[in-house]
Amino acid sequence: MKKYNLFKLLFLLLFAASSCKSQNNNTSDKKIYSFKKGDDNGIGKWYLDREIAYVMGYEGINWLERPSREKEENTSKLIKNMNIQPTDIIADIGAGSGYHVFKMAPLANKGAVYAVDIQPEMLQAILYSKEYQTNKNIELIQGDEKNVNLPENTFDKVLMVDVYHEFNFPKEMIASIKKSLKKNGKIYLIEYRMEDPSIAIKKIHKMSEKQAVKEMKAAGFKLEKNIDNLPIQHCMVFTMNTES
Repeated sequence: MKKYNLFKLLFLLLFAASSCKSQNNNTSDKKIYSFKKGDDNGIGKWYLDREIAYVMGYEGINWLERPSREKEENTSKLIKNMNIQPTDIIADIGAGSGYHVFKMAPLANKGAVYAVDIQPEMLQAILYSKEYQTNKNIELIQGDEKNVNLPENTFDKVLMVDVYHEFNFPKEMIASIKKSLKKNGKIYLIEYRMEDPSIAIKKIHKMSEKQAVKEMKAAGFKLEKNIDNLPIQHCMVFTMNTES
């Protein structure tokens, strides 16, 4: 059963401002995060020595759907890296307009793909697409800045493509994702490689393997492998660290 219908989506669009919580520099945040001026494209909020980037708004949908994306990022190889099985339950966090969702859904045809985004305009784009009507195993979920709003102990795989570095509350978000994973579930963290200065992406929208491992380790995950076959991105696979 679809989690979204047109009436609900229109309601969320009308009240988008209230459904997406604003950044809150309260006392508890300051124990986890620090606040100082940094990159012009950053929000001035830092987590484990990394400044958080501004979220790309729904106005960037055309960039997400650009015809050159397959050539630039080899998204087909990324999907192969995930080794998707027909019965897999997958969550795409920060799904945007559904670019990867629509590639995964036919492969997990006996399972489900949950498209999670905090922007109802992004979910609207998925809802109105012909691929959404064709693939009956896609669920649309409205998340917020601290919670992915997914059922616990459910997911075999979680995909995050160039979105983690934009989380306003990365510690809380990863904790929420961790609850949603099965014990043997995997996180596929895809980020533009900080280690390569030739990649024409703003520095704040890149992440090094070292930084990713540092932050995921703090959340109770370990790096299983970094699949080094994408042109400009890390494909880092994390699993729960049962020894911690």
